[in-house]
Amino acid sequence: GFYIIEDPIRPEATSTIKEAKKAGITTVMITGDHPRTALSIARQLKIPATNQNVITGDELNELTDKQLEERVVSISIYARVAPEDKMRIVRAWQHLGHVVAMTGDGINDAPALKKADVGIAVGSGTEVAKEAADVILLDDNFKTIVAAVAEGRVIFTNVKKVTLILLAGSFAQLIIIAVALVLTM
Repeated sequence: GFYIIEDPIRPEATSTIKEAKKAGITTVMITGDHPRTALSIARQLKIPATNQNVITGDELNELTDKQLEERVVSISIYARVAPEDKMRIVRAWQHLGHVVAMTGDGINDAPALKKADVGIAVGSGTEVAKEAADVILLDDNFKTIVAAVAEGRVIFTNVKKVTLILLAGSFAQLIIIAVALVLTM
């Protein structure tokens, strides 16, 4: 007989990945699962999933760092990977100039969480992952990450505006003082 166990995908996950894509965030799946399982989940999440953009840990080990950097942007799914593979993936994205956020929940994720620009540990994860991460995601929801990025972008834009206003005001004051000094007033 067969017994199938499935961990259902959260209902909002697909729309959240779509939102992330609109925001310019590339979502990549890195898992220890079998490639077919990863492909099935990716298709449900609407992550580009074909045999050409799936790579296993064994195939990854055959690539040099340079070859990985050339291919990393076109790979959406990494299956059956080891902790050192996750580090290589993060490093490859960083070498291409991308800001990398890595999520994880286990001891095996800790090195990559530490290496990433932003390490995000899942709240239900291990203490090791939480210690290695920069941020702990208490609700275990990817939607929170996308919402936080959107809010952070709004804050950044507002800081730029305020800085510009302050610089413009200060510049005007400097010109008035300089003119007054030149005219010996």
